[in-house]
Amino acid sequence: MDNTDDTFVHVLETIPDSSRVSQLKAHFISAFNRNPAFFVRCSGRVNIIGEHVDYCGYPVLPMAIEQTIILAVAPSEDNLVHLKNVDPKYKSFKCNINTFTIDLPNSTGPEWYKYFLCGVKGILEFAKPSHPKGMMVVLSGNIPPASGLSSSSAVVSASVLGSAYIHNIPLNKQTLATVSADCERYIGTQGGGMDQAIAYLAKQGCAQFIEWNPLKATPINLPGNAVFVIANSLTEANKAATSDFNQRVVECRLGCRFLAKKMQINWREIFRFADLQKVLNYSLEEMENLTSSYLTQMAYTREELLNIFEIDSTDFVENLLTPNTRDAQIFKLRQRALHVFQETIRVNTFVEVAKQQSADAVHLMKQLMRQSHESLKTMYECSHPNLDKLVQISDTLNVGARLTGAGWGGCVVALCDGVNQSVQYINYLKKAYYANLTQAEGKNLDDIVFATSPQRGAEIYMMDAGQHFIE
Repeated sequence: MDNTDDTFVHVLETIPDSSRVSQLKAHFISAFNRNPAFFVRCSGRVNIIGEHVDYCGYPVLPMAIEQTIILAVAPSEDNLVHLKNVDPKYKSFKCNINTFTIDLPNSTGPEWYKYFLCGVKGILEFAKPSHPKGMMVVLSGNIPPASGLSSSSAVVSASVLGSAYIHNIPLNKQTLATVSADCERYIGTQGGGMDQAIAYLAKQGCAQFIEWNPLKATPINLPGNAVFVIANSLTEANKAATSDFNQRVVECRLGCRFLAKKMQINWREIFRFADLQKVLNYSLEEMENLTSSYLTQMAYTREELLNIFEIDSTDFVENLLTPNTRDAQIFKLRQRALHVFQETIRVNTFVEVAKQQSADAVHLMKQLMRQSHESLKTMYECSHPNLDKLVQISDTLNVGARLTGAGWGGCVVALCDGVNQSVQYINYLKKAYYANLTQAEGKNLDDIVFATSPQRGAEIYMMDAGQHFIE
């Protein structure tokens, strides 16, 4: 693999979550009667601000968190991919490395192993190794699924890294992030690449301001008194199981093309707001004004859009929609576009405030996070009553909170002013939100609401010939 400062490979005596790794190793030996050759660690992420803008070409501000996906991996000699999970509720799976397929998910969402197969397929199609190798894999994950903390993308990214390493394919972090983002679409999700980018480009102690085309990550040091808390609403939201997420992606693409047509630009060649902005040489504020001027309706019907684009229904379905949005009849272009431009302005303001490190920085950042949630709730319509309740509780304690991830459930990320406020906030949530929530019964609340700090990106841990971690 890459041997520059961006190296992934570490031969260490200890590894983060060493107790989990020991249990994972024992599970691997029990399953395959041999030691793993290496481990892959990939963190989940929390997006601090910048929701639903990455697939429009705009920057985001995520950080990696302590919860991780860890893989134990070894090559196999039978051309099969053997996949097992330490959690017994996830069934084992195996397939031929040369002939497997990934079926699009049904209404219940894709099985866990299909995310892993996305990563394998991504590497095979990108690098085209002459002799694909089978592998034995056991997965251990403590990122809550369907929580907006990127559990599925962490599996995909870990799989891409592990598959590249087992095939001796030298790729840098930017390339791996791009491959990971592209191959997750095999599962039917039209994401923008944020989850995969932070999976590889994260650095200890700072958030990352991630830009696109080309992919670039700039470390952002947050104020010393800024403490982030993640609170899980315990409402699961699997974005691959419904059309909600892709509907928003489609609406943004249609909104972009609508504006391009109005500005007499070839709308078929452009579908991201950032690209349209570049062609027009407009500021974000000018793009916001353009939206208000031309996207005047609160909703557009399919027939209205066919007339506007001067195309037939077949062209519309095949070239402007996704497989799981083909039946959509109503499209809210104005609200989605306004959210994207206003949210991007908030991201840029948030980063500038963080850089200035002024005395009121945390106060200003809290305000931006509250504004972000309100826009996601009203303009993007991707919140949930339980997320709104968590945000309302946060407001009463002067904590700035917003949904993080795709929405429709999952988690909020909350900004506290110092450790003391974060401790008080966590304790209050346990009483005011979780105490009477049936989904919280029997769960360890410390795994559901917790403070977090920025962690490192994906890494590989090797073992020496004696199967011990070494310096």
